[in-house]
Order: sequence, then structure tokens, then C-alpha cells
Amino acid sequence: MKLSREITAFMTRLGHEFDRPELLLRALTHPSISTPSRPDNQRLEFLGDRVLGLVMSEALLAADKAAREGQLAPRYNALVRKETCAEIAREIDLGAVLRLGRSEMLSGGRRKMAILGDAMEAVIAAVYLDAGFTVARNVILSLWGDRVSLVEADSRDAKTLLQEWAQARGMALPAYAEAGRSGPDHAPQFTIEVRLENGAVARASAGSKRQAEHQAASALLAQLDDAE
Repeated sequence: MKLSREITAFMTRLGHEFDRPELLLRALTHPSISTPSRPDNQRLEFLGDRVLGLVMSEALLAADKAAREGQLAPRYNALVRKETCAEIAREIDLGAVLRLGRSEMLSGGRRKMAILGDAMEAVIAAVYLDAGFTVARNVILSLWGDRVSLVEADSRDAKTLLQEWAQARGMALPAYAEAGRSGPDHAPQFTIEVRLENGAVARASAGSKRQAEHQAASALLAQLDDAE
């Protein structure tokens, strides 16, 4: 099968060259452009979600042999959620090679978190079907990088901890606001500001608003710890 330069370049960014590239093409096909002879990526998305889940479960158990289930579960959720998958997709510019219907393309489908997250899971399934679990695991761990080791060690995330800090002192809930956006459309960087009723404030930037909110909350918690 002859592949376009864009697909070949994407395989390089992904870190896997397909023996059966038709699997990759299916993984990149959104339901908005599917036909009976060109199936969409939804079934692959279903499988990829399970492959990703197993890889991350193994990785977390290996990274912290003393962690309890209650500590592992939120770390796992942070690594496999759609937002994280979409961030990985943006990092390898998956949006550039998505096969979308015209209406979805015009509405910014190449940048939508849900579409990118679903496609990332479908691509994982395509790698798994093309080369097996070991190769899929290696690709996933390479793409996720140090996220596994840096994921929140506490069983509660930073936003929850900051909320609890404020409530314990009789304050209103922390307020989050978008303070800026930069970067290209396919890989935006969001700057989020979090502010407490007492005037304490912190900012952080990330590839998704949710991640930026968590990082801003973590930065503000660090400020509060230093002040106490």
C-alpha cells in the first residue's frame, strides 16, 4: 500500500512503522467520514482503551510497589483519561492526519479533545493488532514518557486538596479563569489562573485547560505551604 508523506511522517512521530498500514488508516478515520467500505475507528477505540489501561496498570504497579489500590486508582485515571490521550495526540500532531468529514473538519475537529483522545486510543489498538502487546506497550510508555512517574502521588488531586484547604479556613471555593492561550491551533497552550478569596493567586500553562488547572492548583498549594 502506497502511503502519503504525511502518514509516513506520522508513523515516525508515533514510533512504529506498520506492516499493515490499513490498520492505522482505519484508526484515523472518524465516524463523520466512514462508509460501508471505509469503517470508522470506534471499534479500535474500544480496544485501545483496554490496551492502554493494562499498560498503565502494569506501569503503576512496577513504579510503586507499596501503593495501595486507593492510591493507584486516581493515578491510573489521570494517565488514561481522554484529556491525557488528547495531549499525547497533540504532541505527535495526530490531528494533522485525521480523516474527517467536511462539517467536522470545518468545526475544528482536528483540535477537539474528544476526537483526538478517541483517535489516540484507536491508534494504540492499531499498533497492538499490527505488532502485538509488547510493541504496543513500548510505544505507549515512550509516548507517555515521565507522566507515569510524575503523576500525583496523593490519592486526591491538587484541585481537591486546594478546595479542601480553602474550605477548612472558611473561604469560598478557588476560582479558575483562562488567562491566555498561545501556540498553533493543533497544539494550543492554555494559561489558567487560580485565585483564593484571600488574594493568593497562581498561574500555570499546559496543553489542556484541565491540566493547566491542576498545575495552577499545585503551584498555589506550594505557595501556601511555604507561607505557613
